[in-house]
Amino acid sequence: MLHHKLDIQQTENEGITILTLHGKLDMGSGEIVLHDFVDSLLDGGNRKLMLNLAAVSDIDSSAIGMLLLLSEEYGKAGGKLVLFNVPRAHGKVYEMARLEAVIEIYRDELDATNSFFPDRTVARYDILEYVESQSDEDKNDKT
Repeated sequence: MLHHKLDIQQTENEGITILTLHGKLDMGSGEIVLHDFVDSLLDGGNRKLMLNLAAVSDIDSSAIGMLLLLSEEYGKAGGKLVLFNVPRAHGKVYEMARLEAVIEIYRDELDATNSFFPDRTVARYDILEYVESQSDEDKNDKT
């Protein structure tokens, strides 16, 4: 589904809905489109949702606030919303918003999927560790 600056592709894995986002997730069309799309899933009975952010080119504080709201709505409905594949360029934004304190964030789809199954072990995504590792990689690339 294409909406101005944001393309949303819906798939499913092990009974979990996965939305892969492409484009800008910012105030205005992108943020509103995602909110409406996710609300329609929740209204339709969906209680397990993963958002793949690998192809999100831009995200702003309004969109971060909307992600927090969606996570809260899923929690109140007895469901769970998680994020995965957070682009390196957005790591500092998530860190500043302390998003990982409220929403579960995972490195990849496998870890995100496994988080829905209590009998599977999963490493939670540590955004600060990720940002620091990327800074170290950047320093190594320059030398």
